[in-house]
Amino acid sequence: MKKYEGHKIGSVLEGSIAEELNIEPGDILLKINDQELTDIFDFQYLVQDDHLDVLIRKADGEEWLLDIDKDFDEDLGIEFENGLMDDYRSCSNKCIFCFIDQMPKGMRETLYFKDDDSRLSFLQGNYVTLTNMSDADIDRILKYHLSPINVSFQTTNPELRCKMLGNRFAGEALKKVDRLCAPDTGIELNGQIVLCKGVNDKEELTRSIRDLTKYIPNLQSVSVVPVGLSKYREGLYHLEPFDHDDAVEVIDEIERWQKEIYAEHGIHFIHASDEWYFLAGRDFPEEERYDGYIQLENGVGMMRLLITEYQEAFDSVLNTHKDHIEGLNRTISIATGRLVYPCIKELADKACEVCAGLKVNVYEIINEFFGERITVSGLLTGQDIIKQLKGKELGEMLYLPENLLRSGEDYLLDDVRICDIEKELGVKVGISKCNGHDLVANLFDIPSDEIELY
Repeated sequence: MKKYEGHKIGSVLEGSIAEELNIEPGDILLKINDQELTDIFDFQYLVQDDHLDVLIRKADGEEWLLDIDKDFDEDLGIEFENGLMDDYRSCSNKCIFCFIDQMPKGMRETLYFKDDDSRLSFLQGNYVTLTNMSDADIDRILKYHLSPINVSFQTTNPELRCKMLGNRFAGEALKKVDRLCAPDTGIELNGQIVLCKGVNDKEELTRSIRDLTKYIPNLQSVSVVPVGLSKYREGLYHLEPFDHDDAVEVIDEIERWQKEIYAEHGIHFIHASDEWYFLAGRDFPEEERYDGYIQLENGVGMMRLLITEYQEAFDSVLNTHKDHIEGLNRTISIATGRLVYPCIKELADKACEVCAGLKVNVYEIINEFFGERITVSGLLTGQDIIKQLKGKELGEMLYLPENLLRSGEDYLLDDVRICDIEKELGVKVGISKCNGHDLVANLFDIPSDEIELY
């Protein structure tokens, strides 16, 4: 077992209790109220008390025991060098659909790390398979009331789940959901099913939806997303892409269940990700069917929300910035993935129809790096953007979606930076937030905070 060495403090907030007590970056937090801390959840739980005995080791090795009286829930003002205060738990599965296994060699090391950590589910919204969770982990979730937890179910068939996750304990792990969803726990969950053609679709999908409804209301939603297939699948489990007819069948099944579940529980619960509607050529559901966009981060309802926000901002601009629109004279370009290209093109054309001086070139970038089956904009690379836009009319500004960037940095998946794109294409690059308000602001060259929304 790893020897406990405490937790290194990365920064101390100005004006905080920690600063007043001369706690400094580089100090080691050893104990609170004579208890060692496993991770950030122990810290957050223990510091709520109004009286604390905090043991600190200074850089010179001297240990300070600080007697602290404070308001209940008042923060100490400490941030740790490791935000989780513990090592990340790597995935112990060998999923047949894992996208990290489908990545080429030679990319930066962090892109190959597979996490399966329930703590990151709570902190960052990551989806976990439950196979890494012990009974003690469940106890801590219940004790600290960590919620919501996002779970990758894939299927409720235990034997099939073992096969899909490549883990003989994957079926047994589903029993942990029973503890999390027991009466009066108050723990909320969201679920995900990565659908693989000929594996967990059709009758298996029906079974999974039926089984998961018993966890309502703790389980608030389940999204169904198609498996992503890159061109780097040599030696991996053979999977086929879904086609138009498959998408129609999936949507019909999900919408059938939505009606039945809504009638009984007042929520739609099971949701098809946007990719299914693009593939089927179907209109996106009305806003009310997304239950407050509860699965937005999983690609469910992103386009309906964007369209709604766009129309709201568009109407506002027409009412309040008429003179600006009439005097506008600019040519710009937008680059996006194949999946959302038709929708972005339609919205850009709508702006051009009301502004004679506006010209917008919307470019569909084919994902040659991962393969043409990968159509989402968030997995586009700088090299594909540069290669496919070289020599194209770009105008005074090229807008790229924010989800291309890694964790708020200025580089893309292949480490190409925004400045590299600007240099190669000879155009200034603007980063557009992935919402309709920002799209309108960029099209009409109006600061987003000057667009009045009602």
